[in-house]
Amino acid sequence: MDLQILWDALLSIIPPALVGVLFYVIMRGIFRADATERKVYSEIEAEMRAARDAEVVAKAPKSGPKSAQKVTKTTKK
Repeated sequence: MDLQILWDALLSIIPPALVGVLFYVIMRGIFRADATERKVYSEIEAEMRAARDAEVVAKAPKSGPKSAQKVTKTTKK
């Protein structure tokens, strides 16, 4: 078998392999950026909810929450 044929076959595989590696690196970067963005957004959202809840608690009457009262459920027969 001629080594030139083998060498040509190996050289013809290099460009598709490099394109595949480049595609992998780009997609990995996109997915990591998306995951980071979602994490940061959820942290910001949690801070906003905590601030809103603190504001609601500060404005609430001092007599106690209505949800602490016992609620009875009646059923019809």
